[in-house]
Amino acid sequence: MSSALDGRFTLWKYADDLVGSSASILTKILYYKKTINISAWNQIRICNHLYHLSYSFVVTSTSSRIKSLASQSSTFFSQKSLNVLFSSGSYINPCQRRRANLVVRADKDYYSVLGVSKSASKSEIKSAYRKLARSYHPDVNKEPEAEQKFKEISNAYEVLSDDEKRSIYDKYGEAGLKGAGMGMGDFNNPFDIFESLFEGMGGMGGMGMGGRGSRNRATEGEDQIYNLVLNFKEAVFGVEKEIEITRLESCSTCDGSGAKPGTKPSKCSTCGGQGQVVSSARTPLGVFQQVTTCSTCGGAGEISTPCNTCGGEGRVRRSKRITLKVPAGVDSGSRLRVRSEGNAGQRGGPPGDLFVIIEVRPDPVLKRDDTNILYTCKVSYTDAILGTTVKVPTVDGMVDLKIPSGTQPGTTLVMAKKGVPFLNKSNMRGDQLVKVQVEIPKRVSGEERKLIEELANLNKAKASSSRR
Repeated sequence: MSSALDGRFTLWKYADDLVGSSASILTKILYYKKTINISAWNQIRICNHLYHLSYSFVVTSTSSRIKSLASQSSTFFSQKSLNVLFSSGSYINPCQRRRANLVVRADKDYYSVLGVSKSASKSEIKSAYRKLARSYHPDVNKEPEAEQKFKEISNAYEVLSDDEKRSIYDKYGEAGLKGAGMGMGDFNNPFDIFESLFEGMGGMGGMGMGGRGSRNRATEGEDQIYNLVLNFKEAVFGVEKEIEITRLESCSTCDGSGAKPGTKPSKCSTCGGQGQVVSSARTPLGVFQQVTTCSTCGGAGEISTPCNTCGGEGRVRRSKRITLKVPAGVDSGSRLRVRSEGNAGQRGGPPGDLFVIIEVRPDPVLKRDDTNILYTCKVSYTDAILGTTVKVPTVDGMVDLKIPSGTQPGTTLVMAKKGVPFLNKSNMRGDQLVKVQVEIPKRVSGEERKLIEELANLNKAKASSSRR
């Protein structure tokens, strides 16, 4: 066994489905072609450690390369002899597995969030979104987790309702959207994705991930959600509305710094201004470091006297009135995005966005089916036979509609371009579809009955002559 293990070799270890059905683990460990002269027993120990290590790399979609896992003081090999190539992940020392409490959440499955299949059509996705949005909207559902659930639903719909984003998501997952710059995240430093994943739950300090205080960085403001109710015609033709929102704005007293005016922050003595503290552990694979947020300064790297106005947060809650232009053709569940009207960012970060969720009150007469409008017109049996002209309500007002002679019950007549304007294409409109309902009287006068009987006799005579 010793001769088999000694000498030159290349080891690729793949571990899949080790964290259950919801996560996939792929570890690629490459020993460069180099002779490693160690005992068979120690090589078995190495393989055992690598096996446990494979449980600790959770794959996300990034092409970052971590150049070295082992330090120069490694017992068995140096940085030159071991390179690990993987997408991203979190290392948990097998010897400290019980003490470590690091959890990495897998990306959300947008199809599961909306409860649809991957082959779902746009209309099915839209219908599922509307149903869930109404159930979890914070104005309707007061449960603590409703707002977060609503955001997940909205994010899923934003991706799956867009053909380009959906195509990228189907091929590459959520990380593909990040890489395409589609609003799903932007990491200027290839290591930032790791810091965002591990922030607040340990870190990758032994891999060059330590250094910056996470709370001391500029942070983008949170998005805001506003529910806007429109009547039927406002949704069809568009409208300009003035709405009032409550949001977090930068504190004018401290200019958003969170520090009391006239005071200067001092460097935290615990973390040395880094905002993080590093703990090291020696393993057979080398020295590994775990990075945690400094408990003294809360990750800011500084100790300061808090501002009396904002309490050190750098933001205060204020009301603001906004004029909103709603485009023609919106419907219940439509979402409008107003950029930079969300909560203010922290420490110079950009503000979030305002998302306006549209809800349309139904019309008592007209019904809507996407860009078409539906209406049921009642006519007498004599008008259906002889033909007539009736006045029909539309979103443009009352319009004359000709009922051709011999119109059958259930016939649908089309009023071209009397429907809803196409969203963002106001020069194009749907149609109004008028379904004809022929009314048969339950009671008739004696004279009417006599005339109807004469008509019936004529029909019988006509039918009899046609059979001869």
